[in-house]
Amino acid sequence: MNKKFWKGKNVLITGYQGFLGSWITKTLLKTKANIFGIDRLVRHKGILTAKDFFHIHSSVLSIMDYPQIVNIIEKNEIEIIFHLAAKALVGECLKNPLEAFSTNIQGTWNILEASRNCNTVKVIVVASSDKAYGDNEKLPYREYFPLQGNHPYDVSKSCGDLLAYTYFHTYGLPVCITRCGNIHGPGDYNFSRIIPETIKTALQNKTLNIRSNGKPTRDYTYIEDIVRGYILIAENLQKLLLSGSAFNLSGENPISVLDIVKLIYKLMDKKPDYKILSQAKYEIQDQYLSAEKARFILDWRPEYTLEEGLIKTIEWLKKVINEE
Repeated sequence: MNKKFWKGKNVLITGYQGFLGSWITKTLLKTKANIFGIDRLVRHKGILTAKDFFHIHSSVLSIMDYPQIVNIIEKNEIEIIFHLAAKALVGECLKNPLEAFSTNIQGTWNILEASRNCNTVKVIVVASSDKAYGDNEKLPYREYFPLQGNHPYDVSKSCGDLLAYTYFHTYGLPVCITRCGNIHGPGDYNFSRIIPETIKTALQNKTLNIRSNGKPTRDYTYIEDIVRGYILIAENLQKLLLSGSAFNLSGENPISVLDIVKLIYKLMDKKPDYKILSQAKYEIQDQYLSAEKARFILDWRPEYTLEEGLIKTIEWLKKVINEE
């Protein structure tokens, strides 16, 4: 990280208390950037400490509140934005599509439109997803593939992605898009996700219920590697003329749900204990990314192997479970 780049910069992070948002926030607190955080919830769990919050200009605010978004960007002369706030759980979006569409689509255009009308914003990094590609027989996904989500979360990400692309091509907005696979690491309290759910269930000596048939393949990347990718994009957006671009960030090591479950049990030195329910709806069978573009342009590649990242996640969750 180029600390000189961040010195004195006014940085806005939407969803700053979420899994990825809290990691980016904590990373930038090591610099002399001025951090402004937006989140609709005040969370009591996470990697941010009371000392961290003392150094964050935080607002309890929905990204649906356009006038307040404009006010924060203009009043604080925001220069860099990480737009991470979203309805991020596929199952919740399936149950409540209207909330998914409003948060993930309208929330994104609120950030983009507010930035367009404020001349201080020089860098915007918008979090999309591998799900924006939808179902595609050709793998791995590459950045030039069509965005063709079929279900609520996937479609909301396809739309948000296209909005960012539109604001660059129509208005010249300095925006870049990230598309990641499954991110894992300390601070992820969404136990409906396969990695934290498997670890927690194993620590509690319970039987893991695998909602899919165990066969879908995904890529899993450790959180600190993903954060480094976001930082590199922000630092180089102007220098490398990245506006209007998208970058896949991936460990490029696809693995099936069942195999990663077995790997976690092995790393925890526990006998596998799971039940396959085959109840997951609208599950894309195989979904993983090529990060060749990020390697070539950003010189980005994961520093953590899958096993190394899982071990760090396991150790963190052991502490969390013991403290409960």
